Amino acid sequence: MADSPRYLTGDTVVTKIQMELPDAVVDAARKAGLLTPEALERLLNEAIRGRRAADSLLLIAERVAAAGIAPMSIGEINAEVKASRRERDRRADRP
Repeated sequence: MADSPRYLTGDTVVTKIQMELPDAVVDAARKAGLLTPEALERLLNEAIRGRRAADSLLLIAERVAAAGIAPMSIGEINAEVKASRRERDRRADRP
């Protein structure tokens, strides 16, 4: 992508990209409205956020394992989630 054309749009530097995809994928994406610059930007940003979240979770898991903390059961996780939600709801009900 280092050789991709770049230009300025407002305050944003934009890079033009070109890719090769199977016709069936292109046709389905076009029909779904996913080939617009806005849709592609949204999809890429969502994928980037997802990748960062996954990387963060893996890093946390490595730290937990290195600290020797025992994994929680599904029941323990559910109990923690419920307790957290109760606390959130309790705070939201306060004037």
